[in-house]
Amino acid sequence: MPQVSVVVAAGGIGKRMGGALPKQFLRLGGMTILERALRAFHRLPEVREVVLVVPEPYLARARRLIRLSHLEKNTQVIAGGRERQDSVYRGLEACRIRSGVVLVHDAARPLVESSLIRDVIRAARRTGAALSAVEVKDTVKAEMPKRAGFTLKTMPRETLWAAQTPQGFRFDLLWEAHVRARRAGFLGTDEASLVERMGHPVKIVRGSERNIKITTKADREWAEFALNRRF
Repeated sequence: MPQVSVVVAAGGIGKRMGGALPKQFLRLGGMTILERALRAFHRLPEVREVVLVVPEPYLARARRLIRLSHLEKNTQVIAGGRERQDSVYRGLEACRIRSGVVLVHDAARPLVESSLIRDVIRAARRTGAALSAVEVKDTVKAEMPKRAGFTLKTMPRETLWAAQTPQGFRFDLLWEAHVRARRAGFLGTDEASLVERMGHPVKIVRGSERNIKITTKADREWAEFALNRRF
């Protein structure tokens, strides 16, 4: 079975939702958001290592959580960088397995399902690069560049997708994309944008509405509802 590495990025861990704790340490359905995200990958036998990247002030807390949750096997916890892209680069540096597929996942997406992870792995193995995404349902407007608050045009909705994680890549391809971006001073919005910049197409894997990124109290409440209703 080909080996898979996973970099879980908690770059926004310092952001709070009105409480004392960073959002990834808040509880969701009996466990923390961070623990729930990690368990989604630990339950898959093809995942051979997980690198969790967190801001340095939260290293001790994250390592304690890993230990108490019995997720220590094949898991490293390292300090991230200033930007999310820097954190993922450090995660790639820390990977012991540098062949096969590497996944990058946002720690604020705790409801990712095994079936979606495996779909991304399969697509990345076939094409070299893949991401989970959902079709955009709303009409999207482009704003005028020199007249803020006014629309310039309506984007063709049938060609638009909202990117999620996990995103999966051949390790060597993603590593090269990060190295080139660093040399050029390019800051992308996600890993797929770095690979696209090299001219390599990224396969779209149909994602899930359940796989939301928790950034607000409303997101967390919806996630609780989804867990309780098994939605």
